[in-house]
Amino acid sequence: MTAEPLGTAVTEVRRSRFYAHLYRVEGPEDIARVLAGHHEAYRKAAHHCAALRCGTLEEFKNDGEVGRPGRVLLDLLRKHSLGSHALVVSRIFGGVLLGPGNVGRAFRDVGEAAIREAGVSR
Repeated sequence: MTAEPLGTAVTEVRRSRFYAHLYRVEGPEDIARVLAGHHEAYRKAAHHCAALRCGTLEEFKNDGEVGRPGRVLLDLLRKHSLGSHALVVSRIFGGVLLGPGNVGRAFRDVGEAAIREAGVSR
């Protein structure tokens, strides 16, 4: 696993801030270390959603967030043919409920931006 993210992005939607990071991972055990780092770095975040693709293994974590954002992140990894990667987005709630559709769009947009910033998209 690379300790540093390959790409990062930040966006704000109705005062909620979304921090996305794309990592290269060697196996599913790396996702626990990545999430621990996000819990430390973004202590005010209400949710840390993630997706992982490593070989034939695909996993996602919604962390209690509405709109299935973990699934949205996994779809991004598939779309860009990123195997051996994890995409993690931490959300700091801004006080305005976004609803499932807006949450999903925010996670997709910031995830796409992190992938573009990493320069690994196809």
